[in-house]
Amino acid sequence: KVLWTVLVTMLGYASSLPVGEDALCTAEELAKYRIIFIGKWSQTAFPKQYPLYRPPAQWSSLLGVTHSSDYSMWKKNEYASNGVRDFAEKGEAWALMKEIEEAGEKIQSVHGIFSAPAISSGTGQTSTELEVHPRHPLVSFVVRIVPSPDWFVGIDSLNLCERGHWMDEVSVDLFPYDAGTDSGFTFSSPNFATIPQDTVTEITCSSPSHPANSFYYPKLKILPPIAQVTMVKLKKSPPGLSAPFINLPAKSNEIIDTVS
Repeated sequence: KVLWTVLVTMLGYASSLPVGEDALCTAEELAKYRIIFIGKWSQTAFPKQYPLYRPPAQWSSLLGVTHSSDYSMWKKNEYASNGVRDFAEKGEAWALMKEIEEAGEKIQSVHGIFSAPAISSGTGQTSTELEVHPRHPLVSFVVRIVPSPDWFVGIDSLNLCERGHWMDEVSVDLFPYDAGTDSGFTFSSPNFATIPQDTVTEITCSSPSHPANSFYYPKLKILPPIAQVTMVKLKKSPPGLSAPFINLPAKSNEIIDTVS
């Protein structure tokens, strides 16, 4: 009798546990999206220590993955993997790609890897296509801020499936993150490993709270977005026709406040 009571209690508790967001996706087929990354890192928007040469402000290639909730590329307030560290510090993608492939082989959590070309200036756009699956509706990616100690922008586990249907379009403003592996304060800081390693944290206009920090703008309440990403669901094209290229105009991204 006691065992039966315990069993019923455990079953009741299990049924009340939250279900992963992707588990609720009932879309019946694959969906293709065009992902457009727009850099908004201009000297007008971010005048402090803006890199003009050796190297000038720019973006690394974009590296992303479509996956289930069993996999995580990176998470705020958690430790970056060795692959994310190498990518954020040096733009090297091999270790991160290896981690993604191993996760896909072990727990079948990854549907595919995608990448987009680098942008040779702080402003501009790059794009590519990706494919999501009902069991793998989440999208994550990273783009390195160049130059920087270990700073990047990205998305962690964005679900493109909403109420059993693929979203037609979604846009997200992006803000800088610190991978927690290098202690440099400025864009051009020399290598200075963080020992012990810190967690991934969002960089804000007041954090790190140090005047030397390249993103330290104490007169602002929040930083303007340094980049933006838009994902647009592609309609199925008749045989022989390719999907049209989507060109999104860059929007203004200026800091109104006077910043010394």
